[in-house]
Amino acid sequence: MSARLPLVLRQLGRPPRPPGPPRRLREPCRAASGSGSQSGGQEGLSGQQRPQDGPAWSSQGPGSPAPPARDSIAREVIQNSKEVLHLLQEKNPAFKPVLAIIQAGDENLMQEINQNLAEEAGLNITHVCLPPDSSEDEIIDEILKMNEDTRVHGLALQISEDLFSSKVLNALNPEKDVDGVTDVNLGKLVRGDAHECFVSPVARAVIELLEKSGASLDGKKILVVGAHGSLDAALQCLFQRRGSMTMNSQWKTPQLQSKLHEADIVILGSPKPEEIPLTWIQPGTTVLNCFHDLLSGKLSCSSPRAHLNGLIAEDNLGLLAAALRIQNMVSSGRRWLREQQHRRWRLHSLKLQPLSPVPSDIEISRAQTPKAVDILAKEIGLLADEIEIYGKSKAKVRLSLLERLKDQADGKYVLVAGITPTPLGEGKSTVTIGLVQALTAHLNVNSFACLRQPSQGPTFGVKGGAAGGGYAQVIPMEEFNLHLTGDIHAITAANNLLAAAIDTRILHENTQTDKALYNRLVPLVNGVREFSEIQLARLKKLGINKTDPSMLTEEEMSKFARLNIDPTTITWQRVLDTNDRFLRKITIGQASTEKGYSRQAQFDIAVASEIMAVLALTDSLKDMKERLGRMVVASDKNGQPVTAEDLGVTGALTVLMKDAIKPNLMQTLEGTPVFVHAGPFANIAHGNSSVLADKIALKLVGEEGFVVTEAGFGADIGMEKFFNIKCRASGLVPNVVVLVATVRALKMHGGGPSVTAGVPLKKEYTEENIQLVADGCCNLQKQIQIAQLFGVPVVVALNVFKTDTRAEIDLVCELAKRAGAFDAVPCHHWSVGGKGSVDLARAVREAANKRSRFRFLYDIQGFGNLPICMAKTHLSLSHQPERKGVPRDFILPISDVRASIGAGFIYPLVGTEARSANDSVSMMCGCIWLSDVKGPPWSQLFCCCVTAVIRPLGPVTLVSVDFAVFLVSWLM
Repeated sequence: MSARLPLVLRQLGRPPRPPGPPRRLREPCRAASGSGSQSGGQEGLSGQQRPQDGPAWSSQGPGSPAPPARDSIAREVIQNSKEVLHLLQEKNPAFKPVLAIIQAGDENLMQEINQNLAEEAGLNITHVCLPPDSSEDEIIDEILKMNEDTRVHGLALQISEDLFSSKVLNALNPEKDVDGVTDVNLGKLVRGDAHECFVSPVARAVIELLEKSGASLDGKKILVVGAHGSLDAALQCLFQRRGSMTMNSQWKTPQLQSKLHEADIVILGSPKPEEIPLTWIQPGTTVLNCFHDLLSGKLSCSSPRAHLNGLIAEDNLGLLAAALRIQNMVSSGRRWLREQQHRRWRLHSLKLQPLSPVPSDIEISRAQTPKAVDILAKEIGLLADEIEIYGKSKAKVRLSLLERLKDQADGKYVLVAGITPTPLGEGKSTVTIGLVQALTAHLNVNSFACLRQPSQGPTFGVKGGAAGGGYAQVIPMEEFNLHLTGDIHAITAANNLLAAAIDTRILHENTQTDKALYNRLVPLVNGVREFSEIQLARLKKLGINKTDPSMLTEEEMSKFARLNIDPTTITWQRVLDTNDRFLRKITIGQASTEKGYSRQAQFDIAVASEIMAVLALTDSLKDMKERLGRMVVASDKNGQPVTAEDLGVTGALTVLMKDAIKPNLMQTLEGTPVFVHAGPFANIAHGNSSVLADKIALKLVGEEGFVVTEAGFGADIGMEKFFNIKCRASGLVPNVVVLVATVRALKMHGGGPSVTAGVPLKKEYTEENIQLVADGCCNLQKQIQIAQLFGVPVVVALNVFKTDTRAEIDLVCELAKRAGAFDAVPCHHWSVGGKGSVDLARAVREAANKRSRFRFLYDIQGFGNLPICMAKTHLSLSHQPERKGVPRDFILPISDVRASIGAGFIYPLVGTEARSANDSVSMMCGCIWLSDVKGPPWSQLFCCCVTAVIRPLGPVTLVSVDFAVFLVSWLM
């Protein structure tokens, strides 16, 4: 232990602690605030009780020697740091900056100093104590751990001089390097950017002591002896900035004596060798010790004590340097907080070089080299431990981000929808990508696109991929369209596990006694039989208030063990993410091992699974588990619903989905961020990407940023489901609707020939035809009106094709504005990228500044207060794909009504024909008739089913009381 330890601790007002073994504290420990003395003891770093001393600067008792005058400098630094930290914590009460110190050795001097100063300033501190003989690699391993620890805001090293290699020092994260030893921080200092870097506390302490003493540094000759590395560089830079002439020398330099004679101030960077006489230093020369070991815990006693205005300067240098390190620590915390708050991203956009004619989508995608995803993540404010990297261009984002940014204001929320499309699609994904490319790459506005993950069914079918197109795409296209990070495969596995559990349970119940079933469900383990948590929940649901398995009666055991599933009521199907038409109807259970139990079943496409809808609507892992447990898979023989929770597989489903719940980060052709997460279809489900992706993106873009998400199919389906289902689940309020239209689709609605995928377009679509466009704008006008019913401003994005004429484009924009659109803008992103959607981006920004008057069109009721999800064709506002424009006076047949209880919605199936003459709804002028419907408020649900989609088209009349009663009885 150094002889200086008692002196320095007396200056701190703390008695020296007895030497002991080094402490290794992996968790940050809270230091006392030091704001006045407190009664009682306080736990120290080692977890033992020690007396409370009061403030570090105020415990000088009577007769104690007064601290040197220059400890007031350190006191001032600590007090300032304390005040700054207090101001930061007023606005951010949960903010607790942590200084981590990695120490190799048993010197406890700096542990004591750092702990006392941290307590006085109000910081947290943790020491990682390694053996003295630790290798470079062992030290670097600890450094890398602390670099990745988001709780740590500052990192310092207390290691021997021979371990201060460039390899070790530059392993430090420059943003946590509070000692200013990394090349990055030194480079910024030399370049003159001291406000952007950390400066060596030792070098700063030297300057502070000299300047506070009244010594003028301008024109003085400064000799730095025996210093090297970061300390030498920092000293020379700081002295030169103050007009000093600096000289550098080592102890064995032949000209050392003459340099010492010339110097006005001598800075000792290492211990003076015995052979160098003190007489070489001229009387009156100011001498300061600033050995690198000052912050390594090893003060040398052999250095000279040259007087500065009658005071010994070297005794104060270590204390002041430690205080300045605390100041750097507070600055680091302040920077970290600033980074968490809204800021304009420093995002490096990728340059496009559009070609004409425009190449194929895959050629464009492969011609662009995406940024490494970890670089993109850092640009948009994600921390290293908040992403899980998949390859070079994809990453999952952890949900912990939401907790970190919970106090961050959300950005603006934009929905991209479309008019009733042709079978070719009108480019909603392309518009979405073009818009965010324009916002971020060209207008320097933070923006995020949130898209659904495409199913391999449509990808390998006529429709193809869903990454956008032309120069407005998500890249790499192959990664986006195929597999991505395996979310759909996880859904497939979870879905089919549940399907297997259903049939297996039926088989066991058909072939075993009550007692055998009970013993298998609640087996003896080491002679003890216990219920699991999920089994206790089932007992409670059954009204059996017992927790001891041996106390159940035979009747209760039977009731608990048997679900009595009625095979004819099973609604849960197996899934596969491939279009395989021969699996649409199958027979299962034909093997002899199934003992004659067989039934007809089917495979659905994987994204049609209710688990996909659950993934898209959940907001946490806990919520997802609850939703998965509520999924109804069948009815029992008494007509009661059977859920996944009843089957006891909820935990297994959640484990299979634990990674799928994390949104996937990708990028556009111009390097702007995209979340790709969840992909429910827009017919039998709600057709929108995940709530979680939107919520995370809204936090990342900040209050002035934009999140642009897309709803499937036309506005009458995807947009309404976005509002009525997704916004109900998320609580988010949309600011703008971007309604995508094309001249091609409008001509179709105006009476043009039918459009078929894979068949060349008729000449009406490739030549100017103003009349067809004008007649078809009725569909655009109706979709604008639908959006306005929800109280959200509409910007029409006209996706321009090369065959569109100026007259046709101008006509569409004019009629859209007359119909009430906030603005209507032609877009050319497909051919030139974000540059072609800058006008659209500006219009969206302006529309978002208007106050949103968003409202729901109906109140939820029915099965668990669930909203309605109409399953109907996307090719018409009616149920008949061939009826274009704005159809009226048609019968809307409902073939079935189903419930996705886990996901949280009811979905009536709009069939091509009604099941009976009475099972229909007529669109007529007049009011909604309910006077003849008997029963509870459930009876209103069918009107909600209808009006959820067709209310904006005109009044409806319920002509079938029988069907309303049927619906009530089905739901009850």
